[in-house]
Parts: sequence; structure tokens; C-alpha cells
Amino acid sequence: MSGRGWKAYLRSGTALGFLVIATGQASAGGFGIREQSTYGQGTSFAGIAAGGALSSMFWNPATMTQVPGIQSESDVAGVFGFASHTPISGQLVTAGFPGATNSAEAAFVPAGYYSYQFSPNLWLGLSINAPFGLSVTFPDRWAGRPYGGDTTLKTYNATPSIAYRINDWISVGAGVQIQYASEVFTSGLGGTPGADLVIKGNGWGYGFTAGATLTPTPTTTIGIGWRSGVDQKVDSTLSLSVPAAAVGGATLGGINTTVKGPDVVSLGIRQRLDPLWTVMATAEWSNWSRIGTSVWTTPSGSIATIGTTPVVFPFQYKDGWFFSGGAEYKWTDRLTVRSGIGYEISPIDDRVRTPRIPDNDRFWASVGATWQVFRGLHFDLAYSHIWVKDPSINITATSGNPWFTGVNYVGSTNAHVDILSGALVFRWDEPAAAPATRLITK
Repeated sequence: MSGRGWKAYLRSGTALGFLVIATGQASAGGFGIREQSTYGQGTSFAGIAAGGALSSMFWNPATMTQVPGIQSESDVAGVFGFASHTPISGQLVTAGFPGATNSAEAAFVPAGYYSYQFSPNLWLGLSINAPFGLSVTFPDRWAGRPYGGDTTLKTYNATPSIAYRINDWISVGAGVQIQYASEVFTSGLGGTPGADLVIKGNGWGYGFTAGATLTPTPTTTIGIGWRSGVDQKVDSTLSLSVPAAAVGGATLGGINTTVKGPDVVSLGIRQRLDPLWTVMATAEWSNWSRIGTSVWTTPSGSIATIGTTPVVFPFQYKDGWFFSGGAEYKWTDRLTVRSGIGYEISPIDDRVRTPRIPDNDRFWASVGATWQVFRGLHFDLAYSHIWVKDPSINITATSGNPWFTGVNYVGSTNAHVDILSGALVFRWDEPAAAPATRLITK
């Protein structure tokens, strides 16, 4: 393509942009990763803010007061997504560019939790998580290349926390989030294979957590937790795989921006019906609308550009919601089984959807189990399948989609996600039960 052609593609668009923050294939609304608890996943996270596992502290630090002594939990989730893209119309479709068979990449999401009961009513804790993420890949030659290219985005979150039991029916907790993010983003420049924009960098952000649990009856626990939004400051490098002169000039080199992550408020309830059955429910709100539009700037403070086009992130998401219900059954003294369903209202709608994150409303179905190996040691296992409502994508000059860069792309996506996870939970200050011995008499 000629230099004049590059300029036409870039200058006629309203913005360039991409997604930032993460590790893994996103399996919650937007680019959130919900798989922070194998125990919670077994019920589609029903009631998780009210407790049930040490990993509940991710949603509500006050739940630590339910965990006696010194304990740790190590979780890992395998997220296996699928997203096939079928183009319907657009300039590159007319030129014979095909769709993309599967843009989702398998990813593993780790999490770790530690708690120490410092005194009868005071707990100290630490959680390590990857709360946001995305890992996608696209062919170099495909019909939506200006809006979908290889992207690897990672976050690592450390949250030291404290919890206090005020009395038998109320506990409170709080923590500080320390978040590191890294990203490598690639996006096609027009319709020439091999011509790409690359943004690569990392940064730090900080936030808070807080929560409380109420136990109005011996069989009822209600929990509410808040994770603040993290303003992720990202320092990156902008580069092109073609000469800058071919696109009318570009602010190559160092650029930076701030991406505003969502506040998340989770409400959970657990109700024990009898010694064998417990039912749970969750309602969760994610304040994705605070993300707005982020603008890349150079070290001098001026807006980064390619040609005359400013480099911005026009996310413009709406708020997201998640609802779930579930139950667990104590099958034997060692085995507990559980199941749950959920429904998620995505923060991404038709107006701002792109092939890179073809998110839409989704249904969850999950099963899980806990196996008690001996006193102080148990394993959790869980499986979930997510049905994503088929998303439509419309990025044209007349659609109003803010990601439009001068190349029309209209298409549809077929998507679903499978998740397998496991956890090891160990109490460090409680010795294993001694094996039973037979009484010998004469």
C-alpha cells in the first residue's frame, strides 16, 4: 500500500487503541478474570463474599475470621476459550481477506492465599492474584486486522489484608492492592500483511479492599466486599513495522497513559439448611463505566499520534452485573459436592465491541467437590462451562463505534469458555490426626 493509502486509513479514523492490564484469557465481563477460587467456581461463585473458603478473602477480607490458625490455599485454573470470527462486510472482506478460526488462547491463572490468626479476634493475610487478563492471537492476514491482533496482557496483584472479629455476629476487614501490569499489543495498519503497530510496556497501580460479614443466625452468613478500582499507570514504547514516513509520521518511542479499572462490589449469602445441605447466592456490580477513554501521551505531555490521529483507548464500557445461585451437599465426612449457575451482564455492548474482546452476556454452569485427605489438608476441584451470547461486531463510519480507524469491519463471533481448576488447602499449625490404633487387652 502506498504512503498516501496509509494516511487515508489512519487519518480518517477517530482513534487508535487497545486493551491493557492482565494475565490469561478473560472469562468474566470485559477483561476481568473471575477464577480466583476453585471452591467458589464450583457454585459459579454463589455466596463467595460470605465465605466458605480462605480464597473468599479476594472478594471480602472479613471472611478471614472464619479460618482458624495458620492456613494457606494455592489455586490454579486452566481457562480454555474459543472465539471464531466470521466477517460479513468491509473493505478487507471485499479484498478477499478471510475470518479467524479461533482467537482465544489457553491460559493458566494462579492464585495464592495466606492467613494468620494473630489473636483470638485479629487476623493478618496476604493474597496473590491475576485479576485482569487477556491472551488472544489472530492471523496476520484476516478481514479485521485493524481491530484484532496478537495481544498478551498480564496483571499481578498482591493484597496484604487485616480482619477483626468484633463479636460473634460481625467481622470487618480491609486491605491494600499493589498491582503490576505488563502488555504487548499488536494491531494491523490497514490491509497490508506485516504492517503493524506495536505497543509494549508495563506499570504499577494501587487500590484498596474492604468488607464485612454478618451472622444474624447460627446458620446464616451475609457478606459484602469491595475492591476499589485501580488506576493503572502504564509506561510503554510505540513502534511500527513500517517506516514512520509511510503513515505521515508518528510519535515513536516512549508513551504513557492511565487506565482506570473498575470498582467491584460483591454481596453474598450462605444459608445452611441442615447438617448436609447449604445454599448460596451472589449479586455483584462492576463499575466498568469509570474506565472511559484513556489517552496516550509522550514524555513532554503532548498527545501521541500516528499521522494526525491521536492514540487513545476509547473503551467506553458500561457497568457490568453478575448473579449466581448454588448449593453444596456433604456426601460423606470426607467428600462435599457442589454446583451452581450464573448469569453475567457484560459491560461491553454492540456500540463498542471489537474482535479483540468479543464479549457479551453469558451463562455459567459449574460443578465442584472437596476431598478431605486428613485433618488440616484438603483438595478442591471445579469445572465450569460458559455460554457466551453470539456477539455482533459493527465498526464503520456510521456505526458510531469509537474504535473505527477508517477500515469498515462488520462480522459475528461464536464464543464459549471451559474452565478447570484445582486447589490445595493446608493448615500449618494443626497436626494430622493420628491413625486409629486397636486396643489390645489380655
